[in-house]
Amino acid sequence: MLAVLWVGGLAVGCRGSAAAPAPRSAAIPAAAPVSLGFDSLRLASVVDYLRAAADSGAFPGAVLAVGRHGRLALLAPVGAYGVSDRRPVQAGTIYDLASLTKVVGLTTACMLLADEGKLALDAPVQRYLPEFVGAMKDRVTIRHLLTHSAGLAADLPLYDSTRTRAQALHAVDTTTLLAPPGTTYRYSDLSAIVLMQVVERLAGEPLDRFLARRVFGPLAMPSTRFLPPAGWRDRIAPTENDTVFRHRLLVGEVHDESAARLGGVSGNAGLFSNALDLSRFAALLLNGGAWDTLQLIRAETIAEFTRRQDGVPGSTRALGWDTPSDSGYSSAGTRLSRRAFGHTGFTGTSIWLDPERDLFIILLTNRVNPTRANAMILHVRSQVADLVVDALTHPEL
Repeated sequence: MLAVLWVGGLAVGCRGSAAAPAPRSAAIPAAAPVSLGFDSLRLASVVDYLRAAADSGAFPGAVLAVGRHGRLALLAPVGAYGVSDRRPVQAGTIYDLASLTKVVGLTTACMLLADEGKLALDAPVQRYLPEFVGAMKDRVTIRHLLTHSAGLAADLPLYDSTRTRAQALHAVDTTTLLAPPGTTYRYSDLSAIVLMQVVERLAGEPLDRFLARRVFGPLAMPSTRFLPPAGWRDRIAPTENDTVFRHRLLVGEVHDESAARLGGVSGNAGLFSNALDLSRFAALLLNGGAWDTLQLIRAETIAEFTRRQDGVPGSTRALGWDTPSDSGYSSAGTRLSRRAFGHTGFTGTSIWLDPERDLFIILLTNRVNPTRANAMILHVRSQVADLVVDALTHPEL
């Protein structure tokens, strides 16, 4: 049975040793699961399932956060930091977010700039980034970048073909489109890298500084940042034993090779965070962009960015965010509403929010430790989402 401890004002589910408290400023209020409409025993079974997944080798460890109405119903660490680091995962353990950077970081920056009238979604990218050149690129818009329909390739071997950040950005900006803009969906890290440059031009500062000043600082997310300092190392779960690029076990160093070539700060990857901080972020989005006295983003802007966009065959994308698959099988599981939005990260991370239920599900793992060949997370994510929704027996509360 799941034990519930009160740590730093948070309900923390665990077995064995208690989780160490994270900075208090990162906490959102906790509430008894039953008061939020959950069956406590069913919610406990989600953690049992997650622990079994860790034991079976899906990942060394994980942290699951589930909340409604701006309250945490569950914060559950399971497993160990890594296959060679058997310290038990803590509630505040920090993970490489990988592509969650695209939504927690880059998309949020775009929302802020759109709110200020600085970023027009249907404006050509070349209005903001003249270096973005090549055939048909004058027709690529910001919306195309956000929906992965710009016609750009999925990625480039920047770590191998370039040596500096400037060279890498030039390679991205001048690469050839593979399809006319707006005609094809192709998930693309290059789109995020181009969009990052647009954000930096409009913000007048690097992406990491803009986000720290405008989002992570005001929202009190003290464990969220690019380029985590050496003092954080003991709190960070290791990712892959890199045998291709850096030839070492990566701890506190961005896993994604393209983001690494860009110096660790990129629109496609590079953020590190924990479930505590991300719970606060999720609660803000579900509350119309407001938290306490802070109105970070307009509610109308969040609604527009999280609504599935029309016009691209085969796409489930909103603006930056993804939405549940029409087939019913995706990281969102089969039970979240059509209004849900979320994203995944290659390292084994995911975040899903359902406005219809005022529900968020955050799962952080390091499934790439020690190798990215492990793909068991694909089933685990969807199963966790379904089990959480099944545990919500009184959604009217």
